[in-house]
Amino acid sequence: MPQPHERGKPVAPGAASQRVPLTGRAEFSSLAGMSYRFALITGATSGIGEALAKALPAETGLLLTGRDAERLATLKAELGEGNRRVETLAADLARDAGRDKVIAAAQELPVDLLINNAGTGQIGPVLEIPAEREREVAEVNVVAPVVLTRALLPGMLERARSERRRGGLIVVASIMAFQPAPMMATYAASKAFDLHYAEALAAELSGQPIDVLALCPGGTRTRFGARAGIHAARSNGWDSPERVAREALAALGQRDVHVVGGRNRLVTSMPRFLPRRTVTAIFRRALSGLGEA
Repeated sequence: MPQPHERGKPVAPGAASQRVPLTGRAEFSSLAGMSYRFALITGATSGIGEALAKALPAETGLLLTGRDAERLATLKAELGEGNRRVETLAADLARDAGRDKVIAAAQELPVDLLINNAGTGQIGPVLEIPAEREREVAEVNVVAPVVLTRALLPGMLERARSERRRGGLIVVASIMAFQPAPMMATYAASKAFDLHYAEALAAELSGQPIDVLALCPGGTRTRFGARAGIHAARSNGWDSPERVAREALAALGQRDVHVVGGRNRLVTSMPRFLPRRTVTAIFRRALSGLGEA
């Protein structure tokens, strides 16, 4: 029987782990081994965040945050059936006040799974994007994960040790994290930060009762694309948020970095085989066309 502090076994005491093997085709039949008491999910009102909330078992309580209070209320009604506790909090993670609200709410709950999912971005040359929008990208994608993680991680570790369980931490990065990306420069740089931050945390916490995952999806059919200025026609062939969520939960505790999909893994390998300037030029050409029909 695995011990509670063994990596890759975030299960309730006495429960057998039934981890789902990862495959490139995302064929996952069960998430029964994923047992957490309470999950905080940022950016939960749509896309990957919503899919993660729906993919977690009913035994896991939820603290869902986002900017859309109406959508949060709908999710609470949908996911809070039976005895499941679902808390929601409308908050703007681009602001100190919003981040402080989330931290205060989370510290009142037995959170043992933190999912830093909230993210934003904008396609276009840096000098053509409003300065306040660029700052928002950095605040939401970089500052918020750092502030929330630093505030909540000590309590998560303390509870994990005292209850002889494992906690979980997911930082949603992107395949854009692996190389510079002209036309989405700030977004790609912020996701490179997320990737490196999560990998470093995984190394620092390797002997602790918590699993850390940097999740790197590629194009995903969410509202992010429209908000970033990407034309809807360019999303053909993108992954569903449900697939991304399933792969994230299956990968947590099994690896430190997970790239969703074989095609995306090929893309992220390009910087290892091609000159950096060549890869940057390829991404500039590809991203320049995303805003066009």
